[in-house]
Amino acid sequence: MALFDRALSLRPSDGSIITGRAAAQFVAGEFEAAISDLEAACRASPLWLEGHQTLANLKWQCGHGARFVSSYRDALAHHPKSAALWLGLLDRMMRVEDYGQAHAALADAQQALGDIAELQPIRAICASELGEQTAADAHFAGIFSQTHYLQNTELLARGARHLLRTGRPAAAVSLLEAGLALPGAGQLWPYLATAWRLLDDPRWHWLEGDERLIKRIEVYRQEELPQLVQSLRAMHKAAHEPPGQSVRAGSQTDGPLFARIDPPIVELRRRIEQAVRAYIADLGPAEPPHPTLGHRPRNVRFSGSWSVRLTGAGHHSNHVHPQGWLSSALCVAMPEAGECGAAPAGYLQFGEPPAELGIKLGATRQIAPKPGWLTLFPSTMWHGTVPIDGGERMTVAFDVKP
Repeated sequence: MALFDRALSLRPSDGSIITGRAAAQFVAGEFEAAISDLEAACRASPLWLEGHQTLANLKWQCGHGARFVSSYRDALAHHPKSAALWLGLLDRMMRVEDYGQAHAALADAQQALGDIAELQPIRAICASELGEQTAADAHFAGIFSQTHYLQNTELLARGARHLLRTGRPAAAVSLLEAGLALPGAGQLWPYLATAWRLLDDPRWHWLEGDERLIKRIEVYRQEELPQLVQSLRAMHKAAHEPPGQSVRAGSQTDGPLFARIDPPIVELRRRIEQAVRAYIADLGPAEPPHPTLGHRPRNVRFSGSWSVRLTGAGHHSNHVHPQGWLSSALCVAMPEAGECGAAPAGYLQFGEPPAELGIKLGATRQIAPKPGWLTLFPSTMWHGTVPIDGGERMTVAFDVKP
C-alpha cells in the first residue's frame, strides 16, 4: 500500500495505479475502502471503463448483489449515449448470468443508442438463455446470415448452445464444425462433444474417450500439506465468487497464484510443473487434429492459476477453460467425513453439460478427491463438482497454455 500511495502521489490519474491499489486493499481485507476509493475515481472519470469493470467485480465479490453495477448506471445518467458504457453494463450482467436484468437493460440501451449492430448478439443470447426460442431463432438466423459473425467463435458457441438446448444436435454439429479451424476454437469442442454424444456419434470417443486424457498424480503426501493449506487459506478474503467463474458458494483467490513468491507457493509451482511434464511425456506422439493429443506445448507455461475454497453447499458448475490446453484440480483440503455428505459429494466429474441446457446426459467419469493428488484433464472437457453438504473443500487449479 505504501508503494501504491507513493506512485499515486506522482501520477494521481493513472488508472493502472488506482486499480492496482484497489487490488492491494482487497487482498489486505480492506474491502469497503477499496470500493469507496474506486467509486470516487469513477465519479471523477465517468467514462473510465476499466475502473467500472474493476469496481463491479469487487462489489460482486463483496455481496452487493444487483447493486454491483451501480457505477455504470451513475455514469450513464450523465453520458446516456455512450455505447461503451452500455456494452460494459450488459457484459457485467451477463457475466453473472443475470439475463433478466440484461434483457431489461438491453431495451434501455436500444432506446438510447438505436438498433446498433453491437446489440444484436446480446439480444440473441438473452432470448436463448431466457427460453424465448422463437425470438432467439430469429435473432441467431439474422446474425449468422452475416458472414463475419461466422468467424466469431464465441458467437458460434452461443448459437450451438441454443441449438442444443432446443433439441437440435445435428444442426449444432454443422454450425460448430465450420469454426474448428478458427483461433479460439477451444470453446467449440465441449459443445461438439455434447452433440456427438446425443447423436451417438463415435467421434465422441475419439475426442474424450481416450484413457490418457485424464490422469491423476500424487503431488504431496498428506503430512506435507498443512503449511500449504495455511498459506492458501489466508488468501481467501472474499465473501463471494468472482463474476463469470464456475464457483458457487465459495471464494477464489485474486491474481495469478503462481506469481507469488511465498515459499510454499514457489514449491507448489515446482511440483506442478514436474507433474505436467510427466503428463506430457505419457501422451506419446502427436495425433492431429485432436485438440489435446494433436500438439504438445514446448514449455510449461500457465494462462492462469488460482485457489478455490468451497464451504456450505459449495460446488463448481459444469464448465470449460477455453484459454487453456490442459486444466487441473489439486485437492489440498476436504471436509471431515461427517460434514462432506455421502458419496459422490465433493467428487470431480467430467462430461456432463451445464445444467441450464436441460440436457439429460450424465457424467462420463467421477473422481473422488484426495488431498495431495492432482487431476489433469483437457481444458475443452466439461467438468464440475458434486456439491458438498458442509465443511471446507479447497483446491489449487491452473491452465497450461497451448
